[in-house]
Amino acid sequence: MLSDTVLSRDVFLLGIELRLFWSIAFIYGFSALLFLIHSVSGEGSTGRLARSLLSFNIVLHTGLIVLRTFEAGRAPFETLYESLSWFAWSASVTYIIVTRRWKDVYLPGLFVSSLSLGACLYSLLSRSPGITILPPALQSYWFEWHVVFAFFSYAVFVVSASVEASFLILDPFVKRGFGRAWGLGAENIEEFHSLSKRLVMFGYPFLTFAILSGAAWANEAWGRYWSWDPKETWSLVTWTVFTIYLHSKAIPKYQGLPASVINIIGFVCMMMTFLGVNWLAKLLGIPSLHVYTV
Repeated sequence: MLSDTVLSRDVFLLGIELRLFWSIAFIYGFSALLFLIHSVSGEGSTGRLARSLLSFNIVLHTGLIVLRTFEAGRAPFETLYESLSWFAWSASVTYIIVTRRWKDVYLPGLFVSSLSLGACLYSLLSRSPGITILPPALQSYWFEWHVVFAFFSYAVFVVSASVEASFLILDPFVKRGFGRAWGLGAENIEEFHSLSKRLVMFGYPFLTFAILSGAAWANEAWGRYWSWDPKETWSLVTWTVFTIYLHSKAIPKYQGLPASVINIIGFVCMMMTFLGVNWLAKLLGIPSLHVYTV
């Protein structure tokens, strides 16, 4: 029967997808290990190998996303299983593109590849890979725009936080004249650090549009633009923290460590918006229109 043939094909494709996804997760983990070895040893060849492996993995991950799109017949980020994969892929792609100028600085890659590994493992170990029918609330023109811009801003903020953390770790070594092994010196570390601010400035409008398109989607789905739902509230908190960060970079006495701390807090708030609020709402029984994504 035709239905049996279709079911057999879907099961076959899902099997291929899961094997490919596990392979991708393994490569993210191996890349993270190589980045870690470089971070400890300062050996440039290890860092280059880690970056090359991560670039190769992005190609594989792109193939996985194309396969998922074909299987589902829709955008490949409309369940949490898919969103975690999309998050890992977009963060890694952004890292490779953004750091092309800093090919000898590999420490941010440790943070990005580790986060990508965590997202993949969380998806594989705790989420169902089954393709489900979208709930009515997700069947909206605004939904895809909202998700695309939100995840684009998330990817940029992940790389910004990785650069920020790398600066905080390496700056004391550079001041002592030991930063060369990690690709930085007194003449370029501040320029490297400024990348974190430029990334936030780039991602901030996309986060703003994600919130506005989310409000338009909410009005279409539930008849109101804003309901102080936990995820809506945390998205506003994230936007506010990054607003404070950008203002702090314009005030001389806050441009150093205080601004760096605010940027890291913004990253934590972003992760809370993406994942933490789902757990919190479910754990505490807080009503949320977004709990279906848990």
